[in-house]
Amino acid sequence: MFVKLYTGAISGIEAVEVSVEVNVASGGLGLFLVGLPDNTIKESEQRIQAAFENSGYRLTHKKTVVNLAPADLRKEGSLYDLPIAVGILVATEQLTTTLLDDSFFIGELSLDGTLRAVTGVLPLVAMAKERGRRRVFLPADNAAEGAIVEGIDIVGINNLTELCTILAGYSDYTPTPHIVADNEDVGDNPYTEDFADVKGQVAVKRALEIAAAGGHNVIMVGSPGSGKTMLARRMPTIMPPMTLDEALETTKIHSVAGKTGAHRGLMSCRPFRSPHHLTSEVALIGGGQSPQPGEVSLAHNGILFLDEMPEFGRNVLEVLRQPLEERHITVSRAKYTVDYPANFTLVASMNPCPCGYHNHPTKECSCSTAAVHRYMARISGPLMDRIDLHINVEPVAIGELSANSPAESSAEIRRRVVAARKIQTARFEGLDIHCNAMMNSAMLRRFAPLNSTCSALLERAMTQLNLSARAYDRIIKVARTIADLDNSDNIEPQHIAEAIGYRSLDREGVM
Repeated sequence: MFVKLYTGAISGIEAVEVSVEVNVASGGLGLFLVGLPDNTIKESEQRIQAAFENSGYRLTHKKTVVNLAPADLRKEGSLYDLPIAVGILVATEQLTTTLLDDSFFIGELSLDGTLRAVTGVLPLVAMAKERGRRRVFLPADNAAEGAIVEGIDIVGINNLTELCTILAGYSDYTPTPHIVADNEDVGDNPYTEDFADVKGQVAVKRALEIAAAGGHNVIMVGSPGSGKTMLARRMPTIMPPMTLDEALETTKIHSVAGKTGAHRGLMSCRPFRSPHHLTSEVALIGGGQSPQPGEVSLAHNGILFLDEMPEFGRNVLEVLRQPLEERHITVSRAKYTVDYPANFTLVASMNPCPCGYHNHPTKECSCSTAAVHRYMARISGPLMDRIDLHINVEPVAIGELSANSPAESSAEIRRRVVAARKIQTARFEGLDIHCNAMMNSAMLRRFAPLNSTCSALLERAMTQLNLSARAYDRIIKVARTIADLDNSDNIEPQHIAEAIGYRSLDREGVM
């Protein structure tokens, strides 16, 4: 008997429909899995056999061929356990059902027949809806994640027996209620840190506000204990809320990586990723034997924080150049090519020298001039060129630390950031960008024209600081953001001057 049912495979962060074809023939013995299955799928025979025995079913001794089509697409993961098991039960006439054609099956089987959660549910359910399926049967632990997609029944199942009862028509199912989300749902800020905890550092807070308002990359240079990490970890508290589309895309990436969390629902806040400096290239950009999104993609629509940036390997840092410029990453290997989105805001920190006290107001630096230059040169010029804001973080004076006057809170800063982002949203309506940092050269001429005074000021800075063409564009983008924070329609000289001031590491003698 021949049976066909449907599941899916993950390619990058998108899903591809897979047909599970099961044929039971009278001649021959054994179960044969074909269609480029990986070892996890090949091992499913043992899980399915044990699940059948513990659920009151049996695995036939007749020749059973399971084809995962298309046969030229490599299949990976344990999500095929459930569709293969259902296909075998129907093909061996242990289960009779009329629900296969318009259903979609996802799930890993335990040996006792219970269903375990799998990764990549959100893109799989979205694809099932696009393909016209009416319902998705999946593990109960994945139901909340699947219910993000509207217009398709999400049926959370606890075990194989429960599913067979529903398919046979002996009991009805109750779909998991659709999770209705809007901009207010994804706008909450769950981070407990607050800029009100940071004493002093007014200039640094101003720069981080500009970075959040325009989506600009930023690096902080300062001595140990000056507050670089403390400031960076409060950056998410002033970021604008995600739009619904951003929340769905971010959740999809984390779903594929299996990092949606215990609730497995729609992500409501921008991600903040802080990998250790021993992170490998593959862990940072993604890929591997079984392709997975890397840190740059897990930080999509959020923040990637590299603490003590020069301590990262040179090759690791250089792989950031493509995603910083193109806002996506293409991973090509012999057996696959995948694309992952990587539109993140880079926040980095570093000491000014190996000992950490170069130009410190009270402590003496023990490093030679050559050692300082070698340390700063660990971050290449092309990579530093892609960072919009360079900030010197000075140690906080004792008087400011002991002051009782409250500092400005994250909520107050965030209100200004949100107001600036609304201006940008209106400006870029109909375009596939949502912040100033994403503008290309043509958009700069259209949305950020400079008057003669601003042009002359920028030209002098380009000559004196020997800046690159990329730095020229990035200064204009930052100036456009500063103007938005001032609610100014035009870029004024003071906006250009402030933006130039944030290119301190480009100055001769520093890099």
